[in-house]
Amino acid sequence: MIDDFVFVDELVPGVRWDAKYATWDNFTGKPVDGYSANRIVGTTALCEALRRAQESAASLGFGLLLWDGYRPQRAVDCFMQWSRQPEDGRKKPRHYPNIDRSEMFEKGYVAAKSGHSRGGTVDLSLFDLVTGELAHMGGDHDLMDPISHHGADGITEAEAANRRNLSSIMESAGFDRYECEWWHYTLRNEPFPDTYFDFPVTPAARARSAGLSAGLMR
Repeated sequence: MIDDFVFVDELVPGVRWDAKYATWDNFTGKPVDGYSANRIVGTTALCEALRRAQESAASLGFGLLLWDGYRPQRAVDCFMQWSRQPEDGRKKPRHYPNIDRSEMFEKGYVAAKSGHSRGGTVDLSLFDLVTGELAHMGGDHDLMDPISHHGADGITEAEAANRRNLSSIMESAGFDRYECEWWHYTLRNEPFPDTYFDFPVTPAARARSAGLSAGLMR
């Protein structure tokens, strides 16, 4: 990693994570280019804000579960390539039941230039600190459907309340929400608002190559 990027769990002890794009459990159906370790990476500023969010969540009896943070540009490019391939039906019922995969970009669920690649965006949910169970949110991560929008119809009041809790927690910690995805939040004052990085997420604790930016880390 380059300077100012860290594994989130090292600066936010107690956070849980499941880096979906490093696994087979994502909308592409296989690990995505750029993710060779199941770890969540972000800037130190992101981690500081997540610590504030974690404290706020704990006051309500919740912990934070992260699904994605920093996303290499090569992973975004992989999404674009995948969207042009013929439909095989394997992930459609769970992740994009009512649209074609080619519509993901125009519908706003995937971006050719993602805030994740700047290191200041995170996908996450809440879990119960006593039971460890995930809070019910009315849909899973990366369900590309209007039901995932904030204020969506068709979910229970308990699910809507959990979404409101997450939104309140994150916004008070310095994040802005993305209206199309209840799980997606971007740091309001992100340190690299115009830089899209492409170094991979690897098991190594930290690479010491300061100053490398998009596309130079292989």
